[in-house]
Amino acid sequence: MSDQIVTRFAPSPTGYLHIGGARTALFNWLYARGRGGKFLLRIEDTDRARSTPEATAAILKGLEWLGLDYDGEPMSQFARADRHAEVAHEMLARGAAYKCFSTQDEIEAFREAARAEGRSTLFQSPWRDADPSTHPDTPYVVRVKAPREGATVIRDEVQGEVTIRNDQLDDMVCLRSDGTPTYMLAVVVDDHDMGVTHVIRGDDHLTNAARQVQVYNAMGWDVPVFAHIPLIHGPDGKKLSKRHGAVGLEEYQVMGYPAAGMRNYLCRLGWSHGDDEFFTDAQALEWFDLKGIGRSPARLDFKKLANICGQHIAAAEDAALLPEIEAFLEASGRPALTQNQRALMEAGLFCLKDRAKTFPELLEKAEFILASRPIDIEEKAAKALDPVSRGILNELTAKLQSASWTRDELEAVATSVAEAHEIGFGKLAGPLRAALAGRAATPSVFDMMLVLGREESLARIQDQAA
Repeated sequence: MSDQIVTRFAPSPTGYLHIGGARTALFNWLYARGRGGKFLLRIEDTDRARSTPEATAAILKGLEWLGLDYDGEPMSQFARADRHAEVAHEMLARGAAYKCFSTQDEIEAFREAARAEGRSTLFQSPWRDADPSTHPDTPYVVRVKAPREGATVIRDEVQGEVTIRNDQLDDMVCLRSDGTPTYMLAVVVDDHDMGVTHVIRGDDHLTNAARQVQVYNAMGWDVPVFAHIPLIHGPDGKKLSKRHGAVGLEEYQVMGYPAAGMRNYLCRLGWSHGDDEFFTDAQALEWFDLKGIGRSPARLDFKKLANICGQHIAAAEDAALLPEIEAFLEASGRPALTQNQRALMEAGLFCLKDRAKTFPELLEKAEFILASRPIDIEEKAAKALDPVSRGILNELTAKLQSASWTRDELEAVATSVAEAHEIGFGKLAGPLRAALAGRAATPSVFDMMLVLGREESLARIQDQAA
């Protein structure tokens, strides 16, 4: 086996990228990238009736949004059908597989008789050890000769040692009677040919592992390291479904969660490093290992997700955050930023990032940037604009005309106007918020004035002054 770690993510393109699949991809990406290895992508598109180009595109888009880069081009499993069939025929030549000519009716009759006699219904083909000279000239399937005695042991990095008695395993079909390979064969051949050293996937594949090992052994190939991770459950402890909320990864982008926050949260969903909740990509790559994955299903917690995402928004570099906000606007069908709004947003992120758990929350705070004159004032904010406060705004405008546009100077001017009217600054902040943003809840009025600049700030305040 190669010294270099090679992992893979192998989704079926039959729908959206499930959040559980996204976490599987993340675990594979972290394990390989953290060890200087390769992370490969295989599209398991053998189910031609259900596989669609749209679903493949959604998977690629989801991985791109989550920031999981893969090496080389995505591999199509369907395109490798000839190679899979070649391996089935090689197993025949080795005597590790056999041609089975039993019909579906004969198999069903065997099972009915087994049920009636209280025997195992696992089909035991009469062709397993048949003399090739007795083979009829009819369609056949190729079956692997699974061992009948003893047990198959899977040494799993998460589940521990898993033992399955061989009398519970049938001689699985590798090649159908029409010459097409089965999924179970294709997976093993592809993993071998791609040089995959570690198979990290959902624990719903654990029983598959025992059957797939038969193919590795039949071909004399190295068996990869297995790590079967528990599935994700909803907050109620039941299997995650649409009734719990969003299950498709792209929905999380549309809801406005930052990719870094999603990576952090998904990493913590079923894996732990001490008590660390919030961590960077660099820390995740350094810390992630298979030993930290728990055996119990993880529960999706939207409150925890929002909390971690809020921390990532606050910690993000402005230059990295802005393109992600723009991608969110596009994904959610909202208007794109104008050139002026983009410049103001870049200047204003310092006062928008704190305590915003999602991009919609951040954009709510950025309303003063997105709005244009005449400012549309919401009902709650309008209550602060009585005749007295409008008069004070008029006086403030005159004083601000000659002020140098620094925070200290703006605070000094506003405070002096408030003191002249024997009111606290809080009484002046309400009318100022209404004038600058049309909202009752906004960032600091001084932050807004610094971002908007002298000309725009004065024009907005003057619009509401008496």
